Amino acid sequence: MPTNLAIDDRLLERALKIGGKRTKKDTVNDALTEYIQRREQQKVLSDFGTVDYFEDYQPQKYRRKS
Repeated sequence: MPTNLAIDDRLLERALKIGGKRTKKDTVNDALTEYIQRREQQKVLSDFGTVDYFEDYQPQKYRRKS
């Protein structure tokens, strides 16, 4: 899907240099992937400590013996 974006040239040049990618397209795709991963990590971190658990839970009791 072709898209025209007005991207800050200085930012893109810095990203190209830092990321070591050969093309602008690769640089933008890599940046978007990294952005998504970071946001998903933040979502997981926000849930940290909010999950209830049972201190006396013993997973060994529920394992199937093969």
